[in-house]
Amino acid sequence: MVAVLILLGGVAVAGTTYLGSASEQVKASRRNAASVQTSNLCEAGIQSTLRQFWREFKVSQTFTSMDSICTGATESSPRGSVTGSVGSIGRFSAGVVRFEQPGTDTYTRHVLVRAVGWIDTDGDSVVDANEPVKVIDVNSTFQLSRSQVFDYTYFVNNYGWMDGFNSSNLIINGDMRANGNFAFLNGSPTVNGMVIATANEKLTPASAGTLTGLPVKVSNSTYQTSHNAGTGADNELRWRQAYNSAIHGARGSSTYEQWRDIIFDSEAQISNGRLSGSFLADSAGIRSWDRQTSGATGTVTQIDTQPSEEVIMPDLSELSTYQTLSTNYVDTKATYADGTANPFAGQGAWIEVWNSSTNSYQRITTNGTFSGSAVLVGTSTRPIRIHGPVTFSHDVLIKGNVTGQGTIYAGRNVHVVGSIRYQTKPNFKGNNPTNIDNANEKADMLGLAARGSVIMGNTNNFTNTYPLQYMTPPFTKGRYDLNGNWVPPFNANDIDYTGTRRYKTVLGDTLMGQVAEGINQIDAVLYTNFVGGGNIGTGGGGVIFNGSIISKDEAMVVYSLPMRMNYDTRIKERSMSQKPLIDIQLPRSPVLLRSTWQDRGFSYAN
Repeated sequence: MVAVLILLGGVAVAGTTYLGSASEQVKASRRNAASVQTSNLCEAGIQSTLRQFWREFKVSQTFTSMDSICTGATESSPRGSVTGSVGSIGRFSAGVVRFEQPGTDTYTRHVLVRAVGWIDTDGDSVVDANEPVKVIDVNSTFQLSRSQVFDYTYFVNNYGWMDGFNSSNLIINGDMRANGNFAFLNGSPTVNGMVIATANEKLTPASAGTLTGLPVKVSNSTYQTSHNAGTGADNELRWRQAYNSAIHGARGSSTYEQWRDIIFDSEAQISNGRLSGSFLADSAGIRSWDRQTSGATGTVTQIDTQPSEEVIMPDLSELSTYQTLSTNYVDTKATYADGTANPFAGQGAWIEVWNSSTNSYQRITTNGTFSGSAVLVGTSTRPIRIHGPVTFSHDVLIKGNVTGQGTIYAGRNVHVVGSIRYQTKPNFKGNNPTNIDNANEKADMLGLAARGSVIMGNTNNFTNTYPLQYMTPPFTKGRYDLNGNWVPPFNANDIDYTGTRRYKTVLGDTLMGQVAEGINQIDAVLYTNFVGGGNIGTGGGGVIFNGSIISKDEAMVVYSLPMRMNYDTRIKERSMSQKPLIDIQLPRSPVLLRSTWQDRGFSYAN
């Protein structure tokens, strides 16, 4: 009996110990589950708070509304607060508790969002005693950042198209992208770069994100042979370099990573987790392709099924933003990469033209701005001089030689009324990429950005067939913005606020007829809020385009061939942390970055 009693006592103690251990495990399990649930509730609050600011910021591309709501936010007085629930799980409350502009950086706002998530066991929408609760802080940055649209030779916000070209009369040395379908029709031009189409339900009609037609693309060796053969004024000097392992390093190496984004590599591959080279992309995913002659069928190989995504295009609706940019601009680059002094360091924005009456250059801007419209004409001996971003309130008519580095913002249209040539042009030929960069950093660079449109050629000669059919509906497309507001298609024949047709200049047809001439070369980065196009190559001899064209609708009609488009790599970011070789203050796009996530603790409320 004694032995039995001892045994029963041991069993009782063991059972009590087991029940206590199991009870603690159940409690711990419940606590862990509640912690996970409240974390997700906090995340829902954070997302709701950020989303309300992001939607408006993405559409307006200004900080006006955000500044108005969030300025003065503190822990005791949060701003932009939101509350809500996630099904029957629990509730959240979140708001901005800190909001600031870092120093003099007008393009950035730092936002600290605090969220409280709790399991509302009694359903009274209040945090009560013994209800599981968590607090999380998230730091985010809203920023007007350098836009990805400037990574492309040709970017269209609506539908991209190339019609009637063959492999020898249209050669594009650069990448192409559309926020809609992209089609190569009635021919196969040469595209030495990537081509991207994007599904876009905001367009009318909606874009399925299809890429139609297979362009020609040369091999690295063929490209390099042509590049190396270029001499003097040949356009080959303006091509970006072809990948060469002896110069740019083996794929995947640190040297290759330094140059991968600014060279042409005919082969598409994934290196260090990043896709590089020349590929096709649309809603069906990413594909490499090989088609070196128009007579070849070509081969296409699937690399990834991830569909392409829309790239946000900057908006120039608020001209005052760019007038402020021009007024406040100061060149902060003290020295170039080669160590030589920058002679323009400390200077503001300005533009100068030759005044034949005074036999001297005349600065026509005041604090980087000009009220009204202007005709800018440069010659090889008296080029237009530009420094920094300058803003004109209405139209700019421009042709001839240009020297300096800067961007012209026009409150209405930019009219390219003749060839535009850099006085000191870049040269991407050579075996030492560093030396090439050091020389090209000092070469001329021009941006032309229009709040209205970039119109090329003599508008007096425009007809309903060429090019106006491509500047009016149904060729131009309307769309809905993120808030569901209808944005009608561009119509060149509409009369705008100045009483002038939208494709014409406020300076009148007579002046246009006096200054306009054939366009055979454009050295510039063109950006337009609406349509980019017109009649080019009307004087014969073909067209060379050294730079980029970014527009909502593209309407270039080419009257003489060949046409060549060469991307200028100096405006492309070399990495996420490295600025372009030359920053000419081009238009910016909205981005939202989350930087830190802090769990401030889980508890049962008391």
